[in-house]
Amino acid sequence: METTDVKSTTTSALSNFIRDIINEDLKTNKYGGRVQTRFPPEPNGYLHIGHAKSICLNFGLAADYGGRCNLRFDDTNPSKEELEYVESIKEDVRWLGFDWADRLFYASDYFEQLYEYALKLIKKGNAYVDSLSADQIREYRGTLTEPGQESPYRHRSIEENLDLFQHMRAGEFENGAHVLRAKVDMASGNLNMRDPVMYRILKATHHRTGDQWCIYPMYDFAHGQSDSIEGITHSICTLEFEDHRPLYDWYIDQLEIYHPRQIEFARLNLTYTILSKRKLIELVNGGYVSGWNDPRMPTISGLRRRGYTPEAIRNFCDRIGVAKNDSIIDVALLEFCLREDLNKRALRTMAVLHPLKVIIDNYPEGQVEEMEAINNPEDPSMGTRQVPFSRVLYIEQDDFREDPPKKFYRLALGREVRLRYAYYITCVGVVKDEQTGEVIELHCTYDPETRGGGSADGRKIKATLHWVSAVHALPAEVRLYDYLFNKANPCENGADYKTNLNPNSLEVLRPCWVEPNLEGAAPGSRYQFERQGYFCVDPDSSVDSLVFNRTVSLRDSWAKIETKG
Repeated sequence: METTDVKSTTTSALSNFIRDIINEDLKTNKYGGRVQTRFPPEPNGYLHIGHAKSICLNFGLAADYGGRCNLRFDDTNPSKEELEYVESIKEDVRWLGFDWADRLFYASDYFEQLYEYALKLIKKGNAYVDSLSADQIREYRGTLTEPGQESPYRHRSIEENLDLFQHMRAGEFENGAHVLRAKVDMASGNLNMRDPVMYRILKATHHRTGDQWCIYPMYDFAHGQSDSIEGITHSICTLEFEDHRPLYDWYIDQLEIYHPRQIEFARLNLTYTILSKRKLIELVNGGYVSGWNDPRMPTISGLRRRGYTPEAIRNFCDRIGVAKNDSIIDVALLEFCLREDLNKRALRTMAVLHPLKVIIDNYPEGQVEEMEAINNPEDPSMGTRQVPFSRVLYIEQDDFREDPPKKFYRLALGREVRLRYAYYITCVGVVKDEQTGEVIELHCTYDPETRGGGSADGRKIKATLHWVSAVHALPAEVRLYDYLFNKANPCENGADYKTNLNPNSLEVLRPCWVEPNLEGAAPGSRYQFERQGYFCVDPDSSVDSLVFNRTVSLRDSWAKIETKG
């Protein structure tokens, strides 16, 4: 699978093969001029960025064509489904900016109808109760090069199949004793058509229907019929369901019911990311991450906690468009979309993550000045703020070098720099730890004629540093997140993805110091820490303890790729 370089141009107004199909169906009045889509998640985990692509596509197409999009939970496996997942999915869809209005449905709404459909297929001789074990069914199924074998139970009479299936529903058999299978073609070149299982016995409590049912339809059987019941016109699925489409069509044709059109598109794959729900569950259950909303996770809740905006995610999904062939998108494009959005909306502030104390010897003790700082240079309507300045400051450790290398223009002994929004200062002395030799304090002087960061004589200063006033700054914990994996394709060549986990994906810094204007910042608030990156207030924050997650750095590798292109 090759990495795809997607140009950063808006694609929503451009044609694609799905729009071409819909346009043709509208032209021929195939569905009476209607466009109705659905987003059909299984409530067995949290949604991730790949689902966001599907959400944007299904809801977006419906909106563009004046149609409707349903939210339907395909809740056919109670052993893996939880109400927690249902609520998280609804929250994520809303957060992305979409509304299903009064069209919230569940496959479990149709259990009785699906059961009646199954009875109809049995009566037509198109389904039978099989008593082979699961292992035997797999063995009889054959391979890609060898046809399957018919089950010895395939030719049970219609009456016997009806009786057994009704007793299955009544709960008279244990799990695995029987299944209901469609009678299609055991010699088909498509393994999905080799008498697929339609129902299995599963004595588990369902999060909506309780213990009312002990047999549950398989996804392939429930999905198409649910689409039909809801009057879906275009059932848009990811590419792995392409081989399932003949079965989707077969069920609907045999039942002689309304027939939606299934269309497949390539799922989203991102570098340095896994989007397998099974693997994400393993990461959560194995304690490799702190939960589904860990900011390193590609889940929508994880991205939200990290500071992503719904606008950035929608823009990303818009830019990558839809394709018929699988490819891997560079995660740098997602980060580019995020920076582009945050650059416009995030308030600027100053924060020192690795503090080094600076004492301005000639600044009056006890004096405090308020310096005017711009909140966002991209949007003058955001106004300005007042930043306190005093004799003792914190700057970044990396902004000082005792023995500066070539092209290092920041602070050093005898060198003058500009403090953002404040004064020019010159380093005149260094204090070191007696045991380690580490620089722990700088002594500087300031030029009072340079207030606001400029000089009357026009002398050139090559470096501008950010800072905070030590007496006014607020202590904070800052969590620096990196990619969860250290390889672009964590599963390359069949590798165990867990061996490619990045041991440095999280670095916790404390104490850091931030401007006092951040006091009381609400969880979810986003800021640009000047020269540092974009950060978001974590839900772990409280009145007494500020916690920030790094959303994304200021470095923009995608912009560099675009420039070279």
